[in-house]
Amino acid sequence: MPRKKHDLLVEAANGCDLAIDGRLSRSWFRQGALPLAPQLLGQTVVRRTSEGLIRCRIVETESYVAPLDKGSHAYGNRRTKRTETMFQDGGKAYVYLIYGMHYCLNVVAAELEQAEAVLIRAVEPLSPTDVAWMRIHRPIRSRKTADISNGPGKLCAALQIDKQFDGADLVMGKELWIERGIDIPYEQIVCATRINIPYAEEYADKLWRFYIAGNPYVSVVDKQAVPLSNPARLLETFQTESGE
Repeated sequence: MPRKKHDLLVEAANGCDLAIDGRLSRSWFRQGALPLAPQLLGQTVVRRTSEGLIRCRIVETESYVAPLDKGSHAYGNRRTKRTETMFQDGGKAYVYLIYGMHYCLNVVAAELEQAEAVLIRAVEPLSPTDVAWMRIHRPIRSRKTADISNGPGKLCAALQIDKQFDGADLVMGKELWIERGIDIPYEQIVCATRINIPYAEEYADKLWRFYIAGNPYVSVVDKQAVPLSNPARLLETFQTESGE
């Protein structure tokens, strides 16, 4: 009998599968967007720039699961020039432009042809040097340092991530990749509804956004968010209409 996605989530808590140099492996990225999204919290996005390597901790994510999810670009297995990357193998970057001005970084999160992805909504720079280099690419007047990367468009600007990274390999890439970071206890993770997707109809209410509670870099704090550690809520969150 095939394992359900919420079972994979629990099993994966025993540790991440590593590839070279501390990078997360291809097989780890293939487990599906719903179990992968909370596990990405605490992992490290690495971007090689002309200044040097910038490292940031992932603190907020959102899952998008085709073909049933009406919030997904690949709803109904829609294949276009834009969505084709979502059908690639796990561990690839899916980058798209919104509002004609902001790029968004997603992680392709399933087997080839399954079209599941996780949006990276917010990251936290790991050091003052990382902050300084990110400010070069995204100068801000705000005294609140979190404003540099507390949103998907903001973090892409600060890390110089644009359409050229669509399809980039986050396992073996030289300019952009994801490394093993720190483990975030499930007790510190909360689930909430996704942001700005009213068109998703009944899927707009799914608790498929995950973030580290209390982290200042989280883009939107939801007062109705629920703990991931609640077993009943966990099963409800990862239940899909496919019967998994």
